[in-house]
Amino acid sequence: MPAPQNPIKAKLAAGQMQIGAFLDLASPIVAEIAGRAGYDWCLIDGEHGPSGTALIRDQLVALASVGCPAVVRVPVGDPWVIKRALDIGAQTILVPMVDSGEQAAIAARALRYPPEGNRGLAAGVVRASGYGAEPDYMHTANDQICLMVQAESRTAVDNIDAIAATEGVDCVFVGPSDLAADMGHLGNPGAPEVVEAIAHVMARTRAAGKPVAMFCMDPTQLGRYRDMGATLIAVAGDVGLLTGSLRARAAQAREMLA
Repeated sequence: MPAPQNPIKAKLAAGQMQIGAFLDLASPIVAEIAGRAGYDWCLIDGEHGPSGTALIRDQLVALASVGCPAVVRVPVGDPWVIKRALDIGAQTILVPMVDSGEQAAIAARALRYPPEGNRGLAAGVVRASGYGAEPDYMHTANDQICLMVQAESRTAVDNIDAIAATEGVDCVFVGPSDLAADMGHLGNPGAPEVVEAIAHVMARTRAAGKPVAMFCMDPTQLGRYRDMGATLIAVAGDVGLLTGSLRARAAQAREMLA
């Protein structure tokens, strides 16, 4: 049997809009609930969330059980970190803080078996191949692997042509919060200078023939980023939704009982 088809990669290539949710609570139960909620994908956050390899694996299982495609954001672009995420079954990897074409190339090679890359071979003992149940996995996995790299600094903006042109990069994911901070606008990704930089990254990425992803928790800005060319947008996060709902309910109850 070949490697499973990757619907995220297929829809990116077709230019279809995909909305998703970030999962930072490191909970397979939350992942299962989110996976049933109607998003096109859910991202398991290994950069800022407390998930280690075992918890990421459990969340991948939970999402797979309800048929929701998963993205795994690794904490860093080191090949050994990427290898672990792939071996536990991730097919779409998001690498944060990619500032150059060289960094993008290192990540791209880490995601793929030789000769296209240098991913270590252990297909017979890892979840990605069904623990050896899919004998053709190693020969077909490269075609289904999807690499997203995050552009979230002034340096990345300056180097976006090289990053987007890197072979093996399937999508550039804009990180507006870190980009704003790096540009001197901490906590204000809507600053005109930051929005201009985001537009530049999107335009240059699209000119290179690559799709663009965006993090946007403000529903009023979704149309703006769609019109800029984003076809994969993170529109929700488990922490924000939970804390917002709990705080709103507490305030509502206190008001009604006053």
